[in-house]
Amino acid sequence: MEEFPSLVARAQGLAQQAGFALTREQAGPGRASACLPDTGRFLAMLAAGCAGGRIGELGTGAGIGTGWIASAMPGDCTLITAEIDERLASMVRELLAEDPRVEVITGDAMSVMSGRGPFDLLFADSGVRDEADFAALVSLLRPGGRIVMDDLTPQRAMAPDSPLLSDDTKRRFFTSSRLVATEVVLPDLENSLLVGTRTS
Repeated sequence: MEEFPSLVARAQGLAQQAGFALTREQAGPGRASACLPDTGRFLAMLAAGCAGGRIGELGTGAGIGTGWIASAMPGDCTLITAEIDERLASMVRELLAEDPRVEVITGDAMSVMSGRGPFDLLFADSGVRDEADFAALVSLLRPGGRIVMDDLTPQRAMAPDSPLLSDDTKRRFFTSSRLVATEVVLPDLENSLLVGTRTS
């Protein structure tokens, strides 16, 4: 059995109680799912290096990604996470009530995060699909800050006729001249992340 930080395990329990999908397969096309364990470990690794910094999460969901980040970030770091679903936001707010470093806010992530930066790390998990919105997210990063998007399928794992092989919105975003970016394939070889560092 895999080991998880206690906060992550508690968030997973809450997700199951709330009927929040733990995997992309459970969620189905176009529906939200929880942060995968390998994504969480990657976020935790980045968060651990944000001493004195500010982290933002767009799309709290059931708080599993939030739990990974909060469990690893230094004591002098802050995390602001935004969720449009009041029921989920309230659930995660209660889960994290004893951690003053974490603020759970309700509302459209793009709107409520505006003016909250600059961020050292952004986990953009709210389904951003607009180029202008993505550019706004990059602007919320401090120079050297990182942005992470998940829920991608590695190109080698795609069906030969997948339209994403020729045009994938998320991958197109990460060609921004303001980022140095790469794709990180997770150990299951079925999921990947896009990670970019703001250079200008």
